[in-house]
Amino acid sequence: MNLDRVREYLLETSRTAARTADECGTQIIGATAVIVESLRAGGKILLCGNGGSAGDAQHLATEFVSTLTVERRRDAIAAIALTTDTSLLTAVANDFGFDGVFERQVEALGREGDVLLGISTSGNSENVVLAFGAAKAAGLRTIA
Repeated sequence: MNLDRVREYLLETSRTAARTADECGTQIIGATAVIVESLRAGGKILLCGNGGSAGDAQHLATEFVSTLTVERRRDAIAAIALTTDTSLLTAVANDFGFDGVFERQVEALGREGDVLLGISTSGNSENVVLAFGAAKAAGLRTIA
């Protein structure tokens, strides 16, 4: 890879961030409001995704529970990544099929007023879609 390709990649990333700010700012503010409202009412955030999105879910949950920076310490935020318990994931996948791995956890852990944040590059991950169905049935707010 040469310097021109690296530079173009980074410039395209910045253009994507600018488009996101222009096109999705209102939705991001709305999602933030949903999360804040839930947390203030004693709710929690459940996060899920597959592959790299599973890693993103885990990273976000970690930042909520831990902190972004120790210089600006804040109270811990209740968040659970539904991607981390390998015994649970493999048991549910074995018993119900992989499509149910997040749905079952939402049924067990989700309470009315909580938030489910699902991450899916395609938007069509069946296990994330089913988790959203379970979340809505249980009165959770959802963010995709």
